[in-house]
Amino acid sequence: MTDNTAKPALPDRLAGNPRSPHHVAECFEHHIGIRLNGKERTDVEEYCISEGWVKIPSPKALDRFGRPMLITLKGTVEAFYK
Repeated sequence: MTDNTAKPALPDRLAGNPRSPHHVAECFEHHIGIRLNGKERTDVEEYCISEGWVKIPSPKALDRFGRPMLITLKGTVEAFYK
C-alpha cells in the first residue's frame, strides 16, 4: 500500500502550541524530526531555522499557568519528516 498523501513543506518557524500564530496543524499530521547541531532532539516545542534556535520545556520551572517554561537553545537547526 502506497502513501499518496502529500506532506506540506515545513515552514521556517513552527510551534507545537495550538494557540501560537506559528502553529500549522497540517504539519503535525506527520512525524516531524528536529536536528540541532547535528543531534536529533525529541523534546522541541518550537523552532526557527533562519534564526537558528529551538525552544524546549524546562524540566522543573513552571509559569504562572502551570505550563513548563521554555528554554532557548541556539545552533544549526534542521527540520525534516520522519
